[in-house]
Amino acid sequence: MFLRDVALAARTTLGLGGPARWFGRCTSAEDLHQALRHAREQDLEVSILAGGSNVVIADAGIDGLVLEPALRGLELRPLRHEPGQVELRAAAGEPWDEVVAFAVAKGLAGIECLSGIPGSTGAVPVQNVGAYGQDIASVLTRVQALDRESLEIVDLTPTELAFSYRDSALRRAPHRWIVLEVVLQLVTCPFGRAQYDELRKALGSDTAPLAELRETVLRLRRSKSMVLDDTDENHRSVGSFWKNPIVSAKLAESIAQRAVAAGLCARPEELPRFPAGLAALNQVKLPAAWLVERAGFARGFRRGRVGVSSRHTLALVHHGAGTTAELLELASEIHGRVFDCFGLMLEPEPVFLGFGSRPFGEPADAEG
Repeated sequence: MFLRDVALAARTTLGLGGPARWFGRCTSAEDLHQALRHAREQDLEVSILAGGSNVVIADAGIDGLVLEPALRGLELRPLRHEPGQVELRAAAGEPWDEVVAFAVAKGLAGIECLSGIPGSTGAVPVQNVGAYGQDIASVLTRVQALDRESLEIVDLTPTELAFSYRDSALRRAPHRWIVLEVVLQLVTCPFGRAQYDELRKALGSDTAPLAELRETVLRLRRSKSMVLDDTDENHRSVGSFWKNPIVSAKLAESIAQRAVAAGLCARPEELPRFPAGLAALNQVKLPAAWLVERAGFARGFRRGRVGVSSRHTLALVHHGAGTTAELLELASEIHGRVFDCFGLMLEPEPVFLGFGSRPFGEPADAEG
């Protein structure tokens, strides 16, 4: 059932990292259940590796059991008591973009702006995947998961998942659950709404047919090297490496004043700020790309075999024949320079596997 010393680099979009001591591909909940029981008996630490699009693996690899949840299946169910609403159940191993394409082809609105995001469906609720004005929390009704403590299958509600910006209870407790299935509630409608300025400008309208919205999102993502394409010089990455910090409006103004004093911009108004969270909390979202660029790391910046994407400042790129250590050395330098310039610690988006502790830094503090 398990393979020994399995190379993992090729199973990630970064193309980095060492081998797994043990590796198992599970195509059912029963497979996962048996694998977890075996790991307990053998005192093996278990790690989950699905699509590999949002993960950084240590050069030394993972000294334990790595499981790939490869469950497949899609199912539609009309909701009798909610006309025009449809339940879409997607198994964890379904490639996420294929799920979006399926929904769009069926005329179901709600996830079309999440087109082109690589990885498996099971990973989508873990970090509350979002893009172009949509996020999974707005359409997800429950997650079926295997509880790694009790070895029972449970249903987790949105309340229990406690979604926040690029975060969830699944991510905050990575050793508690394994996602088996994601259940979404979508709307039967051939049109979708563009809620994001960049998307509206590209469409020239606030609304468009679902297929047009999807193709426009894919085009925008390709322009930023955010769609997997082996011919793209930036294709070895995890997408956005940094989360956009969410801070108080007061702290944002302080950061803007600090940037002016350091000569990083001419006026405080040059620091972009966007509404975030509940209006009553008076929080704003700062674009991490702006902070990284002003800290001295422009698009195309290169340090040997790693660098910054030539199309998107948030993406760190592996150019080939490199190491995870080289990538993290660059990430740590960017992290430190942003803190030195703005007094703000960026929080990385990807999951880190095979590291004894957090590779660098601490999460950004919304109150500084």
